[in-house]
Amino acid sequence: MSIETPGLEAIKAARVAGAAVVKHTPVVSSITLSGMVGGTIALKAENLQRTGAFKIRGAMNKIASLGAAAHGGVIAGSAGNHAQALAFAAKQFGVPCEILVPHGASVSKIAACLGYGATVTEFGDSVAEAVEAARQRSSESAMMFCHPFDDEVVVAGQGTLGLELVDDIDDLAHVVIPLGGGGLCAGAAVAIKSQRPNVRVTGVQAAVCAPYLGVSPPAGPIITLADGIAVRSPGEVTRPLIDHWVDDIVSVDEDVIADAMIFLLERAKLSVEGAGAACVAALLSGATTPATDGTTCLVLSGGNVDLGVIPGLIRRHESNAGRRLTVFARISDLPGTVASLLAVFAGVGADLIEVEHMREGLDLHVRETGLRATFAVRSSRHGAEAIDAAIAAGYDLRRDV
Repeated sequence: MSIETPGLEAIKAARVAGAAVVKHTPVVSSITLSGMVGGTIALKAENLQRTGAFKIRGAMNKIASLGAAAHGGVIAGSAGNHAQALAFAAKQFGVPCEILVPHGASVSKIAACLGYGATVTEFGDSVAEAVEAARQRSSESAMMFCHPFDDEVVVAGQGTLGLELVDDIDDLAHVVIPLGGGGLCAGAAVAIKSQRPNVRVTGVQAAVCAPYLGVSPPAGPIITLADGIAVRSPGEVTRPLIDHWVDDIVSVDEDVIADAMIFLLERAKLSVEGAGAACVAALLSGATTPATDGTTCLVLSGGNVDLGVIPGLIRRHESNAGRRLTVFARISDLPGTVASLLAVFAGVGADLIEVEHMREGLDLHVRETGLRATFAVRSSRHGAEAIDAAIAAGYDLRRDV
């Protein structure tokens, strides 16, 4: 594959192809991040894109490129953002769309595809199996197969994000982009460096699945918050582009991605999925550094967060920040004892979240019970004060995990 394909002109043509649908997403400054890392930091809010991610850029360009061949329909294997983008794009062009998803795929993402008018079929136990099944079905029908990233036309479409960065940031010096299969990172890098060759481009992978760094995931499903960039191998189209146009590739682990998601939610008021938060994670962890002169832009590639994940992230963050206190106590199994203990915590301003009696598997006296309680507190110091107050009141109590 030529490192010159797709080129800047192909990317500019892709912008025209998607102009009626693709949003020019905003770039917002982050004073908080700038102060934390010592550079000028901006966020490319692609999480506000149609269908919630950058994928609509490539999907629109791909279907536009098919011309009359798209009339028989398009097909893809996906369980995430590519599925939703292709379904939405197909609706805009008025062509049929079929999406193959693995068994157990997100109900909300399936519902989104159906809402855009696509047919959704469950097949296999992994995205890879669904992709191969879609490719096979395409060869046996009039439907055109659309790969999520390993396609020159798709790469050109994703590259339109890079055009927007060049247009919007006069002193652009460093761009940090999530790197999965490589469509977005490759396309944006071509668009940016073809016009401003001195801009540094860094790709970010999830540590559990970083094939561009030679890290292959274990067999079986890939479990990561950053599922949008979890691929097993680089693409044949994207690999040479990444090798030529991208300056650095780094990886970030799961805990830092979780911290980045909460940071964006709490401090930037942006709901961003794990893959989209990977660039913020790279900066927070020191995996990459901001430019010393000019603006460093972090691409928030998508915002399709599984809502079931959010409560766990919030609990983890509150615990790490010292705003959530869990204790275990051995107390008398007599009426009013629980209420008395909880009154001690209420008296120092600790707000009860949940309480659980625990009797099984503990060495307790006949008239004794275990109690596990979680409280909202103002800080680690406040939590320690609450524990001290309970111990001073005569309770056998300790901090629990």
